[in-house]
Amino acid sequence: MPRPPSDWISLSEAAQLLASSNVRFTPGTIGRWARGGQLQSIKLGNRRFVRKAQVRSLLRPRGSLHDDDLQAGLFEDLDD
Repeated sequence: MPRPPSDWISLSEAAQLLASSNVRFTPGTIGRWARGGQLQSIKLGNRRFVRKAQVRSLLRPRGSLHDDDLQAGLFEDLDD
């Protein structure tokens, strides 16, 4: 029977999602984040689940880098 789509994923699924983007954390680490309040989670029985969208947001860049932020002369050698 197929599983209905849900935003809640297990800690193992969260670790696999991060690993697919070359970011490696163990389910135990993700569980510590959840217990510590850094990730929203629910606990059903002995299993903890986190929000898939929240885990994906860990992969998004936090901000933009502007050319004014770069060190002056950093890429001058590339113009040759």
